[in-house]
Amino acid sequence: MKSIVAQDLLKTYNKGSIRALDRLSLDVEEGTVLGVLGPNGAGKTTTVRILATLLTPDSGSATVAGIDVIKHPDKVREVIGLSGQYAAVDETLTGWDNLVMFGRLYHLGKAASIKRAEELLERFSLTESARRPIKTYSGGMRRRLDLAASLIVKPKVLFLDEPTTGLDPRGRLEMWGVIEELVKDGVTLLLTTQYLDEADQLADDIAVIDHGKVIARGTSDQLKREVGGERLEVVVEQAHVAQTMAIVAKISGTKASFDEGLRKISAPVTTGAGALIEVLRALDGAGIHPLDVALKRPSLDDVFMALTGHVAEVEEVPTDSKKKRKGGNR
Repeated sequence: MKSIVAQDLLKTYNKGSIRALDRLSLDVEEGTVLGVLGPNGAGKTTTVRILATLLTPDSGSATVAGIDVIKHPDKVREVIGLSGQYAAVDETLTGWDNLVMFGRLYHLGKAASIKRAEELLERFSLTESARRPIKTYSGGMRRRLDLAASLIVKPKVLFLDEPTTGLDPRGRLEMWGVIEELVKDGVTLLLTTQYLDEADQLADDIAVIDHGKVIARGTSDQLKREVGGERLEVVVEQAHVAQTMAIVAKISGTKASFDEGLRKISAPVTTGAGALIEVLRALDGAGIHPLDVALKRPSLDDVFMALTGHVAEVEEVPTDSKKKRKGGNR
């Protein structure tokens, strides 16, 4: 069963001169994680805002948990949670106060709000800091609290819009652990990110978007296979670069590339270890002793470069809507 379905979503700005979404379509199976991967300006946040009823598309349709997001936005909000790029918490209040406040806004009642707040504080390892003002929290603690707030009503579908943006490596790993726990509970999750390793780690399925369109879809392994299998990499002394490039090109059957800074020669290969053995034999026969030889599977960075022609981190595309939201609608 599909928990999220979007069909031909179009959203433009500047009187149609900029297309944030260009007939974008995607779907998410119930109880799975879809990673929406793309650079800033690709349309990730616009997609989330439409599905979370914060923005109306110019055309197209979408349903969340079987509910039309355009016709019945109030009903959609009853079954979703949203954690945006910026923590939507009140810095002057304590963590405990924030969660109780969200519970009351959801009409849970005082006792139920307190109970749910304490459950979430425990779950997200925030009990010890619960009575401290949010302004004293670290970035990772704020993001965890913001995610906790999105779970007040135990949503069927959760939208996480770049949940680890701005976090240090430790904070990212902590957030990954939290997200993995949510998935175990059966929540359907749409996760947007520009971090390729994050999509690789967390998502069951990945949709790569660029310029408002889905340009590829599949599991991490499926997308990596699209790049053309494994890559053979050889590092040699400068004097042997030209001869080594010729050897690698002949064995791989394709043009070899050269990274001048690393003196690394590389090329895609389809015969795996066989190609590695052939290259070593050919280099030995030519009297060339490589500094390093490796056979590597393509990364999601390689996938994105192959699909789009550019790296995943680029500058934000300007639009006429320059408001920075401080968190999602609950």
